[in-house]
Amino acid sequence: MTATRKRKSTKFRAHTTHGWGSMKKRRGAGNRGGRGMAGTGKRAAQKKQSILKEFGNAYFGKHGFKTPASKLKNKIKTINIGYINSKVDILGTKKGDTYIIDLSKFDKILARGDLTNKMEITCKSFSAKAAEKIESLGGKAVECS
Repeated sequence: MTATRKRKSTKFRAHTTHGWGSMKKRRGAGNRGGRGMAGTGKRAAQKKQSILKEFGNAYFGKHGFKTPASKLKNKIKTINIGYINSKVDILGTKKGDTYIIDLSKFDKILARGDLTNKMEITCKSFSAKAAEKIESLGGKAVECS
């Protein structure tokens, strides 16, 4: 029969180092004081001057991250039919009973939302459902390049 023993993690609770001595001994980076910029921390005013002179302003503070170029390239500007319908007075001009809207700055018009107005929309491309919705009310989906 095995003896029931207290788990190490329970045994060492409230003991900062869990029996492994000084924190720097368990760091896993030899005697070099950590990895990268570890341990740079804040400095007194007289020390900051020499650091700024040697490394410049980029030494202190956080510096964000870079968005991968692939994410930036593949972005296409889209707009939904429901939004166009809600802003029809701002986006287009009325000619008879038809609104004429030029959305050539957008890449594609998508079908989300409902249409209540007859429209003639100019855009680079339309989804199949969006074009169907526009034409079902007697409007036109005009593709431009």
